[in-house]
Amino acid sequence: MIHHVNVVRLVGFCSEEMRRALVYEYMSRGSLDKYIFSSERSFSWDKLNEIALSIARGINYLHQGCDMQILHFDIKPHNILLDDNFVPKVADFGLAKLYPRDKSFVSDRALRGTIGYIAPEIVSRSFGVISDKSDVYSFGMLLLEMAGGRRNADPNATTNASQAYYPSWVYDHLIDQQIDGSVVDMHELERKLCLVGLWCIQMKSHDRPTMSEAIEMLEGDVDALEVPPRPFFCDGDGAIGISPPQVMDSYYLHPNELAAILEDIDGITELASSEQIMLKGGIEKCPSFSCGHLKGVSAPFRCAADPPECGRKTYELICSDTKATILIDNATYYVKEIDYDRFWVIDSSVNSSCPLPGWNHLPDQYEHKVSGNMIEVELAPAETQIQANFVRCSQEVKNIAYRPVNCASSNYSFVYVLLSTNYSSTLDFMGNLEPSTLDYDYIGSLEPSCGYLAMTPLGGIRRRTVVSSNASYEDVIKFMREGFAVRFPHSYVYRGTGSIKECLTYSIRRFRDIPSSTGASIGGRIFLISFIDGLFWSCMIGVPIPEYEDYDYIIPFAILSIKFLAVLCRFVLVPLAILTFIAHKYWKTRVAIDAVEKFLQMQQILGPMRYAYTDLTAITSHFRDRLGQGGYGSVYKGVLLMGIVQVAVKMLNSTSCNGEEFISEVSTIGKIHHVNVVRLVGFCYEEMRKALVYEYMPRGSLDKYIFSSERSFSWDKLNEIALGIARGINYLHQGCDMQILHFDIKPHNILLDDNFVPKVADFGLAKLYPRNKSFVSDRALRGTIGYIAPEMVSRSFGVISNKCDVYSFGMLLLEMAGGRRNADTKASQAYYPSLVYDQLINGQQVGEIPGAIDMHELERKLCLVGLWCIQMKSYDRPSMSEAIEMLDGDVDALQVPPRPFFCDGDGIGMLPPSVMDSYLHSTEMTGISEEDDGITELAS
Repeated sequence: MIHHVNVVRLVGFCSEEMRRALVYEYMSRGSLDKYIFSSERSFSWDKLNEIALSIARGINYLHQGCDMQILHFDIKPHNILLDDNFVPKVADFGLAKLYPRDKSFVSDRALRGTIGYIAPEIVSRSFGVISDKSDVYSFGMLLLEMAGGRRNADPNATTNASQAYYPSWVYDHLIDQQIDGSVVDMHELERKLCLVGLWCIQMKSHDRPTMSEAIEMLEGDVDALEVPPRPFFCDGDGAIGISPPQVMDSYYLHPNELAAILEDIDGITELASSEQIMLKGGIEKCPSFSCGHLKGVSAPFRCAADPPECGRKTYELICSDTKATILIDNATYYVKEIDYDRFWVIDSSVNSSCPLPGWNHLPDQYEHKVSGNMIEVELAPAETQIQANFVRCSQEVKNIAYRPVNCASSNYSFVYVLLSTNYSSTLDFMGNLEPSTLDYDYIGSLEPSCGYLAMTPLGGIRRRTVVSSNASYEDVIKFMREGFAVRFPHSYVYRGTGSIKECLTYSIRRFRDIPSSTGASIGGRIFLISFIDGLFWSCMIGVPIPEYEDYDYIIPFAILSIKFLAVLCRFVLVPLAILTFIAHKYWKTRVAIDAVEKFLQMQQILGPMRYAYTDLTAITSHFRDRLGQGGYGSVYKGVLLMGIVQVAVKMLNSTSCNGEEFISEVSTIGKIHHVNVVRLVGFCYEEMRKALVYEYMPRGSLDKYIFSSERSFSWDKLNEIALGIARGINYLHQGCDMQILHFDIKPHNILLDDNFVPKVADFGLAKLYPRNKSFVSDRALRGTIGYIAPEMVSRSFGVISNKCDVYSFGMLLLEMAGGRRNADTKASQAYYPSLVYDQLINGQQVGEIPGAIDMHELERKLCLVGLWCIQMKSYDRPSMSEAIEMLDGDVDALQVPPRPFFCDGDGIGMLPPSVMDSYLHSTEMTGISEEDDGITELAS
């Protein structure tokens, strides 16, 4: 249940079995997109900035103003509706999700949103975690579109990347003070929208502002905004950093070219046929090169002179006029040939007089060296892997399997070579060789005097490597000189920039290797389609690609398997699946209907309902549990919906509560919802019986904590509570259809829930005024002595406006900071704000005044903000949104305000004694609004 002037309101709904409908308030002006994308600009820059600010407030309310944090996930112009007065409202919550407000990130693997507005972290977690910053990214794109009057992916844009990717175009023109293609002086509000938008679309989520910070930026001065880093993939001089090659290479294709791909992507909600999309692949930043006798070498290979983002460091080639060499496992190899997905290497040691393999790790070291998630390179993939193992023995071995290496042996050291099979090794990107399989029985049969010295694979995929049983060391050298194959990992999309085009090319090349007879039958065609489809998608998403070596053996088996599965599916699996589907559908429908009905019951309870007096008797168990009693009446504890929802029932005395105050309470709080405003669950009005039913606040009111002899809260918690109260009051001023002035902000009217979250309560003195009215005409004196704004007493201080609540809030902050009432009869100085001001001033000058020494920075912040809020002239006080900004900001950025109260020192001015006495002499105070224990729970 939410309510905000900038969020579309749900009027009603229908849920009858399979018939469901939602009834919204009608937005006569339609969606924002038809105005900002029109050929003629529909709004002035002031109006556009006002609309942007309102949208930001609506989104911020969803993030911070509700009991559960609401992430929209689909902020775009089409989902911003306009009412008769062009007030924007956030709409379409079909993709929205609710999360606990204390959770800084969410776990959601579904791809949510519309292409062009989806935050990078939703696509790849390397950009950060999914959080409310995902909506900030979408809002940033929306701001850029509002500023430029075009979509962020425009099908009519040129093919040049800087023109096609709209944010890049905005950034370049922002730097050059250009817009709309011509050099002009950019309007300051246009520049503001662009700057805030660019900050909001920073690639890393932690670099983006929160929505409250975005509001602050939109409300502030454009000259105070810095130009952000270039927030997108680019190759210009403005690039701050380089992203990984598989992500960086941008990405421009028309939707028609990607239809087959997008069919399999879940969560993409809208793809207009006129829109263009940004995907991987497209900009050639790492051209091919020549190295030795090799021509047209490309990624993942690189040479030392290439930029860091080109290729992989592990595949760096050392080039000479005739040779290309590479380091593998700290050994040097000549690169003989490079095929599309593999290359042949020759150990450089073969040119020596007594060649031994280049690496010398023991087999068990290979086996236990774990690469984790590191991508690997497969060495010498073949059906039969031949391995030459070199061992050194301290004694001569008389075994025909041990072929002597005489050139490396001596009188006390004997070197032999042994041949083994079924050994497959891998090389990770750190250059370490690791085996996949190993014949442990063979390894365990080594002579006791022998230990492994080195090893090398023989042969590879080009041909079967046949080694006779009596092959000598010289025969092994011949095989070593032929080299062996190294295959790229299929878990690494290395081809060029990892683009769609190259994945298609790769699939076609693999397809051509398949015998033409394979597709002669229907089963063979089905097999080919699935095989090629698997190749393409494996390349695209980076998973191991299936091998296809002996087609003559695999294909008949595959065709037979397909025929068997077809018969099995037709007569067994299909009927069973249909029955299962029908049963599951029925069960799911019933569960959904039951869940909806339970939800509707809860909504009916939570909404403001009219109760009969007999209902209240049942809810409170005949008014058994009384929480407290005040000037307006007694408060009782009750339960709704079988004890699930606890409420506080406030029975009003007929003599103390007139009809106007009752209507004021119901009309204001009954239609609003904010996490920091107490919720009205229902009411009763029968002849002389009047009652208000609120949500139950078990922690009571704030005053019993801040005025206790022992400090109940830390400074961090007090600052958090102050922020919560400020947000609640700001919601009343800016977040409702009508501006609500409370007129009675004080600690007693701030209630705390189980988690000490503050909620503004007691709207008996509140009044509703139009939001566009800067002042109100009300001659009645409203409030509680000590918290009443000066203009309520004398119009010489200004007009009555929402600044009256700001004054009361300032007094509340000072009381929270000092732990005493602003007019305490037991205190040595009756007027508390004067004491606070003197301590702050003297503490700054001397630093050794009692009370100011070692003042906590948050205590100082509460005092400074409080003193600003109680300035005598209403126009000198901040608005509630500015007060939130001050409480959210750094204390060092806050200046000490002028002395804001009546004084006889170096003050600003003096007041008539009759007015000053009402503030200074606490003994003469009488409550204009009686103290009411309200909904709080009184200690026995």
